[in-house]
Amino acid sequence: MSSGPVVDRIDPFGKKSLRKGKQKKSQGSSKYQNQQHTELQPLALLKDTPPGEQPDLVNKKLRQCCVVFDFMDAVSDLKGKEIKRASLNELVDYITTGRGVLSEDLYPEIVHMVACNIFRTLPPSDNPEFDPEEDDPTLEASWPHIQIVYEFFLRFLEVPDFKPSVAKKYIDQKFVLQLLELFDSEDPRERDFLKTVLHRIYGKFLGLRAFIRKQINHIFLRFIYETEHFNGIGELLEILGSIINGFALPLKAEHKQFLNKVLIPLHKAKGLGLYHAQLAYCVVQFLEKDATLTEPVVKGLLRYWPKTCSQKEVMFLGEIEEILDVIEPSQFVKIQEPLAKQLARCVASPHFQVAERALYFWNNEYILSLMEENITVIMSIMFPSLYRISKEHWNQTIIALVYNVLKTFMELNNKLFDELTANYKSERQKEKKKEKERDELWKKLSKLEMNHLNSQQKGQEGNNNTTK
Repeated sequence: MSSGPVVDRIDPFGKKSLRKGKQKKSQGSSKYQNQQHTELQPLALLKDTPPGEQPDLVNKKLRQCCVVFDFMDAVSDLKGKEIKRASLNELVDYITTGRGVLSEDLYPEIVHMVACNIFRTLPPSDNPEFDPEEDDPTLEASWPHIQIVYEFFLRFLEVPDFKPSVAKKYIDQKFVLQLLELFDSEDPRERDFLKTVLHRIYGKFLGLRAFIRKQINHIFLRFIYETEHFNGIGELLEILGSIINGFALPLKAEHKQFLNKVLIPLHKAKGLGLYHAQLAYCVVQFLEKDATLTEPVVKGLLRYWPKTCSQKEVMFLGEIEEILDVIEPSQFVKIQEPLAKQLARCVASPHFQVAERALYFWNNEYILSLMEENITVIMSIMFPSLYRISKEHWNQTIIALVYNVLKTFMELNNKLFDELTANYKSERQKEKKKEKERDELWKKLSKLEMNHLNSQQKGQEGNNNTTK
């Protein structure tokens, strides 16, 4: 299926910098096909070659760059590595500065050279319990060459006279599948290049768009329901954020199903913190496209609301606020009751960060205006939790924020506030009375039990005396 134009806004988030401090030693993570050792010989420079002879020389350099070296051995083939690096840089300059340099016979040679260098088997992590949030990534040992190959491939895709009709013979579904497998690389530098490369392919090859979306779906579903491990989830979501932005209206059933069956369940993974910003961006993009999706999205988030992880709860609250920032008043009415109940639970959380994040909703003017229009419903649900917390919470900051919220409610509807206060105190009196009656009942039962035991004991003693 074709979608609307792709919006070239691939990275709405700041790029994550590599971890500071001591990096784990680069590993020779890539496993290439064994090939016979080939000793490279320097070729003439392209800039010193007559224009008529340059195409033939470019072909030779492309074949030369298909040779892959072992970077785990730092001192082997130093001459060959330098020759290849120089040739790759020459090819980058040639394709960037030249005009009309892409003849049709170059397409298969270029794609073959790129495939030889980047397509490889990624090994399991050196650390079986690798935690991307805590551990340093395993960096790609052959990056000095692979980086230039990625740069060359990107320039190739961006050449003004690039012809997708010719390239589609070589950049096909098999090529895309191998590209997607590389997103599991631990090296964040490679995933960053892959993100841009796949986005360019999606934009230029209309026939591959539906296939790319389908394969990304498969990666996500396998991640959610089977492995919960895939290093490139965040990067794939960044690509999707741009794709969703370009969806044509009305949204197709396929896209809505993707939102409900894939994006919403992605919230339940334990590694949510690694990609939550990108995921929330995708969800909000959908809601900006079609406001009627608000109710299923919010109810889906409430269904997966974390029960034991306060960090994830803070993330969910942040995402809910982003959704409320773009929600239409007519849609807010549909979700106000379950949302208010969840907010009431959050402000009552003993974890002060969760309570604090929920109480910050009242600092948002637009959210406050939505609540004001539906004050009777919201206030009736929220008031008991807020009033109780104002008397009982252990954290003084939370108590101060709660007082501010109660003051806001009182200003919005003083009469309702007084009614709820009176009702709350009346209910509390009833509860205390019930508790007192329950305590008295337990005391009576305990006393009866003691009397019964004493009677049994005296009866037993009387029987013993009679027997004697």
